[in-house]
Amino acid sequence: MAQQVQGVVAPGRNEPVRVETIVVPDPGPGEAVVKVQACGVCHTDLHYKQGGINDEFPFLLGHEAAGVVESVGDGVTEVAPGDFVILNWRAVCGNCRACLRGRPQYCFDTHNAKQKMTLTDGTELSPALGIGAFAEKTLVAAGQCTKVDPSVSPAVAGLLGCGVMAGIGAAINTGQVGRGDSVAVIGCGGVGDAAIVGARLAGAARIIAVDVDDRKLETARSMGATHTVNSRSTDAVEAIRELTGGFGADVVIEAVGRPETYQQAFYARDLAGTVVLVGVPTPEMKLELPLLDVFGRGGSLKSSWYGDCLPSRDFPMLVDLHQQGRIDLGAFVTETIGLGDVEKAFARMHEGDVLRSVVVF
Repeated sequence: MAQQVQGVVAPGRNEPVRVETIVVPDPGPGEAVVKVQACGVCHTDLHYKQGGINDEFPFLLGHEAAGVVESVGDGVTEVAPGDFVILNWRAVCGNCRACLRGRPQYCFDTHNAKQKMTLTDGTELSPALGIGAFAEKTLVAAGQCTKVDPSVSPAVAGLLGCGVMAGIGAAINTGQVGRGDSVAVIGCGGVGDAAIVGARLAGAARIIAVDVDDRKLETARSMGATHTVNSRSTDAVEAIRELTGGFGADVVIEAVGRPETYQQAFYARDLAGTVVLVGVPTPEMKLELPLLDVFGRGGSLKSSWYGDCLPSRDFPMLVDLHQQGRIDLGAFVTETIGLGDVEKAFARMHEGDVLRSVVVF
């Protein structure tokens, strides 16, 4: 029988979000209903609210979540009721050309639940990133549920569902930071700080944090940055070169998603170095670079989508590292809030003093 729960809905472009009654159907074949325990307020949810992703309003927001599987549909074998899971937005298919070549982290046919959650009047909701976890319960594809150690705090575990995984993966998986490398991270919000954590975990010798806010730079240093640059008052490219013997960094991670910061990343890397774009641009943004410079500098220009992660491999590993005390995922949780505080959490993003607000149920 379908259930009615409370959830946060974005009704239209730039309209305030509101808590509504959501109808969650019983899981069909290949689907699962998850009782959400915690969900981070991610900048991607704000993009949805602003219409920066698409215009398929109304959206059921929330996607960076952890909880307990309540029920599953026919044919589901990977999870069972009672399992503690992190939700992911890339349920791999196992059959596309990437999966069949042994590269499931690049799956080209990821999937979501086929049924729709609705408002009580029958209006279909578009779940953010196919999840919609600012709700007491949500319906997802079973492949979007990744089992992890149930002793970890849900508020911490859920952050691996998006932002923290994106940043750590940008450094380790996409940028392939190695021992002794120099790394620069441009943009020190949640994703950028996670990239710093990933670079430190990979053994980078020098980690340069770049931002326009000294408070964020102070936090970045606590996360493992060895040097900081305030690009509001200092030329970021020149500063990074000066800190790397005049050459530029081996890996530059752009965690802002703007053309001007991407250009900084491009020119701040060493010859044959790597640029990783993990910041999310908006549809109207354009990038212009001299093609001769692209050719002449060599190296790699990469985009990191979800940190090029494979949830079944990476989520349990990172939870285990956190439980061992080798990384502090709890440092990303600035505050815990209720469902009715999501709109205020969006406003706090712009104030620069929050890494993550986390809705706890």
